[in-house]
Amino acid sequence: MSHPVPLKRALISVSDKTGLVDFARKLDARGIEILSTGGSAKSLREGGLTVVDVADVTGFPEMMDGRVKTLHPAVHGGLLALRDNAEHLAAMQAHGIGPIDLLVVDLYPFEETVAKGASHDDCIENIDIGGPAMIRAAAKNHGFVTVIADVRDYDALLAELDANDDRTTLEFRQRQAQIAYARTAAYDAAVSTWLAGAIGEDTPRRRAFAGTLAQPLRYGENPHQKAAFYVTGENRPGVATAKQWQGKELSYNNINDTDAALELVAEFDPAQGPACAIVKHANPCGVARGDSVLEAYRRAFDCDRTSAFGGIVALNRTLDGATAEEITRIFTEVVIAPDADDDARRIFAAKKNLRLLTTGGLPDPQAPGLAFRQVAGGFLVQDRDNGHVGRSDLKVVSDRRPDDAELADMLFAWTVAKHVKSNAIVYAKDMATVGIGAGQMSRVDSTRIGRRKSEDMAEALGLAQPPTMGAVVASDAFFPFADGIEALAEAGARAVIQPGGSMRDDEVIAAANRLGLAMVLTGQRHFRH
Repeated sequence: MSHPVPLKRALISVSDKTGLVDFARKLDARGIEILSTGGSAKSLREGGLTVVDVADVTGFPEMMDGRVKTLHPAVHGGLLALRDNAEHLAAMQAHGIGPIDLLVVDLYPFEETVAKGASHDDCIENIDIGGPAMIRAAAKNHGFVTVIADVRDYDALLAELDANDDRTTLEFRQRQAQIAYARTAAYDAAVSTWLAGAIGEDTPRRRAFAGTLAQPLRYGENPHQKAAFYVTGENRPGVATAKQWQGKELSYNNINDTDAALELVAEFDPAQGPACAIVKHANPCGVARGDSVLEAYRRAFDCDRTSAFGGIVALNRTLDGATAEEITRIFTEVVIAPDADDDARRIFAAKKNLRLLTTGGLPDPQAPGLAFRQVAGGFLVQDRDNGHVGRSDLKVVSDRRPDDAELADMLFAWTVAKHVKSNAIVYAKDMATVGIGAGQMSRVDSTRIGRRKSEDMAEALGLAQPPTMGAVVASDAFFPFADGIEALAEAGARAVIQPGGSMRDDEVIAAANRLGLAMVLTGQRHFRH
């Protein structure tokens, strides 16, 4: 099986007609007979090619609206027969089955049909049956048969034929077989996932995820780890769909951090004003709103100037030249925004290592979706955290009621806390973070770290006192003891937003009242691990 195999007869049936006629002409020029079906046969004939209808090979017409056309021994025998097996050859001869050396088949556009919101019946009709069956048959018999399941591999096949006197090597056929099986697996995963959703099955017995390679990466989180970036085809603006205007290739950590930054800044509706998020190691080090994109960036940067160095900047509006000029004052890894104007792109062009990505839009923070992560022996699946609270959802539990400005800052801080690793504490004032404590085992430690960040900020900006004085605080989960509230009061906080739900809520609320803090409960938490 290791010797090169000549291609004498091909079966072509594709939904995507991109490059089809030109590709088929090059096969025809090599003397390869072409079998085809339906729309593919029509396109090839219109291109001036001679084509044999599969119906003439099987002796049966296409029927049942095209559902039945290739499911026949004349097709599958030609794909599956072992050319070095005497019994197989005898069976082919006895039943008039000709070998098929090359299968070129993609699949009905099921994923695209679902993505455009087609009806249930249309989605069902776009579930391919004959295509996967033929692809799997040809891939199984890759010792003798070449399978092309992706139109992007036309050129690879032609180059292989050029290099091997119109033959394909076993190595090439093995590679194409792997691609083919991965394609049918991804297809089946898409169908099963859609059907689970259609019937309201939240925890199907088997769950499959699939992705398409976007780019191999230099390494993973660390240089000794191999890595690659795969995209799922989800219709959601983000790193996977963004255009990279400049800069070196994104790394594993760049992609992870940039995604975190964009998902955070997307929480702030651009129609309600500019916002900026600066992220480092998947945690925000500064988030702010402003009257302009430039002001939003400056206010976010001032929260933690040290951590912002080498960070990721995400904006909810178009990047302009003035903001780009300001960003280039320090080293920044990536800037991502819905768009960037000509001035901004020109300014960034002088910074060859800075990556600029534009997404054309923002992901919807409240859209449904799934998130998953690996654990030993399995993986966890959950809904994307699209939780949201507004003023009407808040319950004031303290003696002092927060004023309107404090409520606005509370909701701002709460939104940021959703994107901070637990245990999360976010100090905010005037719609900007002024101290963030992230990822600590103790909530009190997160409280103290946020306070220390604020003290560093005061020193850097020459302020008379840390901006936590008079700030509000958001906690991603409840305070288990009153000591966290006491630490916030020591930092100068005046109001707290938290989920509530602790066995000691009464003790925590009493501490807030004793210290003169306003406190509201959301009834919702945002653990982020």
